[in-house]
Amino acid sequence: MNQQLLAKTFVELADNLVADFDLIDFLRLLTDRCVGMLGVSAAGVLLADRDGKLRVMAASDERVRLLELFQLQNDEGPCLECSRTGVPVIVPDLTREVDRWPHFATAAHRSGFGAVQALPMRLRDETVGALNLFRADPGPFDPAATLIGQALADVATISLLQQRSTDRSTVLNEQLQTALNSRVLIEQAKGKLAERHNIDMEQAFTALRGYARSHNRRLSDVARAFIDDSASLPGLVA
Repeated sequence: MNQQLLAKTFVELADNLVADFDLIDFLRLLTDRCVGMLGVSAAGVLLADRDGKLRVMAASDERVRLLELFQLQNDEGPCLECSRTGVPVIVPDLTREVDRWPHFATAAHRSGFGAVQALPMRLRDETVGALNLFRADPGPFDPAATLIGQALADVATISLLQQRSTDRSTVLNEQLQTALNSRVLIEQAKGKLAERHNIDMEQAFTALRGYARSHNRRLSDVARAFIDDSASLPGLVA
């Protein structure tokens, strides 16, 4: 494991404790680094909104985003179970869980995944969601990588909950609602950009995110400007 990248990731996640941050971009950083460091094929994040309903907030690729949505639509799967119980759910071989999650296990196999572990995003007795790690091949997960994954989930959760306000629940609900609204904008922008330039959805997201970072703008603001054609975005797609 790249120890330097691991240390950098913890710093980047913790840095958001003291600054206003773009939640969607923050969670995408979390999923991307999990894929880059933990030996998994893909990662996703589910968070609960103000009504306690789980939402897909980030995914390292389009396959995972659709699979997470499939879980929510069918109300079954390890990620939902983890979010609701606050307990890790580790599944080394999804083919053995068809009776437990008939819809999810089949869909995951079709998406190219053979194993999954869901780690709670929890601070003490408050669980706000789950970090979900998918692997193409079945087999046991590396215990050391699982500990690091849980540590990353814990730091991300602290970043979500840490605010100057003493009313953490209210602040978190406001953050999540804003992020949900931003997510809709970003998905619309991805679709429009992909269609306009004949690229896939992941390439479209990478272009939007790269433009936002290089111009020091919020991802949602770039998405809104592109959808509304309210501003010139030169070089958005090379």
